[in-house]
Amino acid sequence: MAKITNLISNSGHEWKFSTVGGVTRVNVETGDDIAHLYELDQKLWTVLSCPVKGLEFDEKTLMLMDSDKDGRIRVNEVIAASQWLTHVLRDMNYLLEGKDTIDFSQVQGDTDEGKQVLESARLILKQLGVEKENISLADVAEYMAGYEEKCKAEYTAANPDPLEPPYGDKSDDAEAAVNALRSKIADFFMRCKLVQFDEDASGVLDVQVDKIATISANNLSESVDEISAYPLARPTKEARLPLSEGINPAWQASFATLKTLVFDVDFPGKENLSEEEWNAVLSKVDAYTAWKAAGETAMNEAVAEKLKIHSAAFEPVEKLLRLCRDFFRLLHNFVVFKDFYNRSIGNTAVFQAGQLYIDQRCCDLCVKVSDMPKHMASAGKSGLYLLYCHCVSKVKGTEMDIVAALTDGDVKDLHEGKNAVFYDRTGQDWDATVIKIVDNPISIRQAFWSPYRKFSNWITEKITKKAEEKESKSFDDMTAKADNATEKITVQKEGTVEEKKVDEKKAQMFDIAKFAGIFAAIGLALGAIGAALATLGSFVTDKWYNILILVGAIVILISGPSMLLAWLKLRKRNLGPLLNANGWAINSMVKINTTFGQSLTARAKYPKVVGKDPFADKKMAWWKKCLIWLIILLVAAFAVLFFTHNLPWQKKDVAPAATETQVVESAPAAQDAPTAPEGDGTVAGSETGEDGE
Repeated sequence: MAKITNLISNSGHEWKFSTVGGVTRVNVETGDDIAHLYELDQKLWTVLSCPVKGLEFDEKTLMLMDSDKDGRIRVNEVIAASQWLTHVLRDMNYLLEGKDTIDFSQVQGDTDEGKQVLESARLILKQLGVEKENISLADVAEYMAGYEEKCKAEYTAANPDPLEPPYGDKSDDAEAAVNALRSKIADFFMRCKLVQFDEDASGVLDVQVDKIATISANNLSESVDEISAYPLARPTKEARLPLSEGINPAWQASFATLKTLVFDVDFPGKENLSEEEWNAVLSKVDAYTAWKAAGETAMNEAVAEKLKIHSAAFEPVEKLLRLCRDFFRLLHNFVVFKDFYNRSIGNTAVFQAGQLYIDQRCCDLCVKVSDMPKHMASAGKSGLYLLYCHCVSKVKGTEMDIVAALTDGDVKDLHEGKNAVFYDRTGQDWDATVIKIVDNPISIRQAFWSPYRKFSNWITEKITKKAEEKESKSFDDMTAKADNATEKITVQKEGTVEEKKVDEKKAQMFDIAKFAGIFAAIGLALGAIGAALATLGSFVTDKWYNILILVGAIVILISGPSMLLAWLKLRKRNLGPLLNANGWAINSMVKINTTFGQSLTARAKYPKVVGKDPFADKKMAWWKKCLIWLIILLVAAFAVLFFTHNLPWQKKDVAPAATETQVVESAPAAQDAPTAPEGDGTVAGSETGEDGE
């Protein structure tokens, strides 16, 4: 990278620059650079603001930096954090290490900010009962967790329970047992009511024998899911839930737990239960659940308020430790995009959400999408080939949308609905499905073949559509002939048949004069095409290598515009619109040229296989392929020469045309009248015979 080291600030600090991704950027490499961020012209920053949420970065660190609590980190807040650190740390180069532990010797004890940090740190260690001259983020977290438990205990002691738990210390277990069978028991009593309404329906409402017969040949211990769908017990018009026997085997274990914790306590010795008694149980459990929720909510609110007040006193210690760990990395994703352009293993930008594996490729440039329509409206301006995917994680039980940039390879097997696998930054896999594609060039090579691929797809679609139409028409013709045959049998009148024939003849007639202009236009077009082909044929026959020039010209004519457009777009590929759509304020171009783009998309590389595939398709020898292409070219050349009358023997057979001079000179001779001989005694034009006078 070309370095420029001649920019010196007013204070004498020397800023170094480098070319990263085709754009000149300032380097932030030392603690001295961080200390002088306030002097760096804001126009030279890559980012002006970024969101607090949705990044692969510790959200709590960004929240501590967000002084106005608007959910965004701006340039002035980054500068404020750097200036605060200069009043706390003795050596700003300590930030380059990225540690979440700090020795007290690294903290300035003669500044107000440094004194506050040291006092808070020593108080935390005292509460933990630890004596040492350093503190870590883990120490702060341990202290705050202990303080939270202390607050909960104090709240519980100050607010004695107003409601006695219905089942003593087993109330929570009883609550879980009731909820596990709540819907199944409700289903049982509803079936009983339907039997009371119509006893003839009891057979349908109970488990049917044919259902059991379908699984009787299987290992029934492996059919628990299907058996659990059967009723909990056999519905009867008495509507009594048996407590000792007659329970669906798939639910017996859960029902036994419910009986022990609830029914044996509320209804000891009973053999069955009515719906009213079951509703009484539900009322007790629901009241206990509501009491717990209200009490827990009130306790959490009270504890959160105490933690907020208490943590404010210890916030400087946590802020220092988090900035020591995260601030230098944030600058690499804010002032410059060093983490993005540094393709070393394990080094990724804060906006990169993970990796998408699709079509034998791994896309590293994947960004989370919060608002899909808004993102699509802006991201298309990036010039990148984008795959919008909906991701589902069954392990986490959550869903999210991402956009992946495909920057290398081909696109022939990519389409909406294609499935893929996405791995987030923790390594957790997600099921991904392509829901939208933004088509842009990936490479010059891909752009060269793009017109031919599109034409091939168009031809395939046309042929398929034509075949489907032919098939449909054939079927319609067959049915129509069958209908006509039926009509001819039923229609006996000759006049009707004759009228149909006359109508068919009229339908086939057309006015020649009406179409004379069309025929003339077609004739002129064919004449122009013939003249062009004649010129083309003369060019091809002039020199033997002209056929190669012609083929090259055709290729350039077809692929040239596509390649030119691709070249222009590839030069302007920019990550900015993708981030802008997610709420970033990008202040500089974030280019992705072809070389860098190839590093963002890894393609599968197979080793050379020596062994022979017994089921491989038989490949044609290379010389046969060359021969076939040669024959095709020769046939094409022969056709052009033949239809333009430029073959040697065609030229010999053509008689030389009469010249214009010959035509002009011979025309008067053909029109002259014969001249009468001299002295014949006759008068020209006298037809009456004057000699008789």
